[in-house]
Amino acid sequence: MTAIVCVDKNWAIGRENRLLFRISADLKHFRALTTGKTVVMGKNTLLSLPGAKPLPDRRNLVVSTTMAPREGVEIARSIEEAAALAGEDAVLMGGAQLYRALLPRCERVLVTQVDAAAEGADAFFPNLDAAPDWTVETVGEWQEENGLRFRYVDYVRRT
Repeated sequence: MTAIVCVDKNWAIGRENRLLFRISADLKHFRALTTGKTVVMGKNTLLSLPGAKPLPDRRNLVVSTTMAPREGVEIARSIEEAAALAGEDAVLMGGAQLYRALLPRCERVLVTQVDAAAEGADAFFPNLDAAPDWTVETVGEWQEENGLRFRYVDYVRRT
């Protein structure tokens, strides 16, 4: 499994169930990397999507013990069930609790690093730079959009 995440300087990922940054280039990057794949998310992440609708052209797998069935969504009732249903090519897209629970099953993390510190963040991704079992594989060039500098950094699990 691969995780994909957008973080600020402090590895913050969200505030009040919303993304911290809206960078159109990053959204296109996300779409390109996830289209045609299984995306794994928690219920709150699904509810935070536009219209609370599943992402098009992807298999949407939601991990929730309480969510009622809904069109276009498969529901896993546990982390173990999600991991079994997801398969190796799945992309984990959050939220924070699910990242923490499934990160040990990930072999790669695709990070969008934003060169800013978001105020009021209440959801965080584990700091991979401080984690001994992760190493940087590639670092992209800094880009800028709407005054925000960002780059793509790919991490792989150390073997």
